[in-house]
Amino acid sequence: MSLKKRLPVLYFTVTTDLSYDQRMIRICTSLASNGYTVVLVGRNQHFSIPLQLKVYQQKRIHCYSRKGKIFYAEYNFRLFIYLLFKKMDGICAIDLDTIIPCHFISVIKKIPKVYDAHELFCEMKEVVRRPGIYKIWKWIEKQTVPYFDNGYTVNDLIAHEFKKMYGKDYKVIRSIAVYEPFGHIEKEKFILYQGAVNEGRSFETLIPAMRNVEATLYICGDGNFMEEATKLCIENNVTGKVIFKGMQEPADLKKITRLAMIGITFFESSSLSNYYSLANRFFDYIHAGVPQLCVDYPVYREINNEYKVAVMLDDLGEQHIANELNKLLNDHEKWQMLHLNCLKASETLNWQNEEIKLLAFYKNIFG
Repeated sequence: MSLKKRLPVLYFTVTTDLSYDQRMIRICTSLASNGYTVVLVGRNQHFSIPLQLKVYQQKRIHCYSRKGKIFYAEYNFRLFIYLLFKKMDGICAIDLDTIIPCHFISVIKKIPKVYDAHELFCEMKEVVRRPGIYKIWKWIEKQTVPYFDNGYTVNDLIAHEFKKMYGKDYKVIRSIAVYEPFGHIEKEKFILYQGAVNEGRSFETLIPAMRNVEATLYICGDGNFMEEATKLCIENNVTGKVIFKGMQEPADLKKITRLAMIGITFFESSSLSNYYSLANRFFDYIHAGVPQLCVDYPVYREINNEYKVAVMLDDLGEQHIANELNKLLNDHEKWQMLHLNCLKASETLNWQNEEIKLLAFYKNIFG
């Protein structure tokens, strides 16, 4: 009698809240649906909602600290202790903030390790602008990434940086929404920013621009710039035009996105991580049929040159943003063209196609 071969047990580690991390929901669902036993380990935060049942297992780790160096030290220590007593065949660190325990666990257990780099972590604005913090994270990167032979990231430019810095040939697996055809939805006159409300997202010019825009801005998300963003609304007298809707579960966020007239994908060029970025929201707008204003950076430009789904901006000044938003709001013919292009592009730019590369990547490691 032949026995069915057992596929590996894989652990994935993040510092995010598991209910809202759409990238990890897609990755873990794809692997678990194809026979792997998958465990996603994340952070228990003060706003965490009850976990929903998934095809993969989920674990939240509680920490007394909420932010800063103390939080990262506590979380990584607790994560290491938790992983130490678990049976696994492989482990994957998601970005640099969980890479240390994953590295040591792989050494102790003699199992393969994977690095999932969604961005150039050390080149984020909130890291670069603080030299002491930058030195710590860069030291961590240099002490760990060279030992991760297997890895993937979201675009060719970031993959090239890892090749240049550490000689690693990382694959490209983009974080794109699952393709789901939908019927006609009547749009509402609001502009949407979804994602992390962090430094370097140009809220300093986007929020003041809303004084001269004939619509409301919804901000769905949370992050390290929330307090400053709220102050900007008060200072610019736009508290009635800028609505903070907080963290949204993926299903609810999808509904809101489909109702939006225009999406926003802005990053300051002050950091290499921003300049080389490929944000989830860029594809979420496409899949919702939402034309967007997007920074004219290399990866976004390359995609837009092929699919024509966005208005590209090389000037993120307050007045230019306001002018371009009003133009798109009032130019129905152009809006309709971009809208239809989005729907067409989603048939090609989707998770179903990226999933093929993901499964091939893990099959190459585990056979």
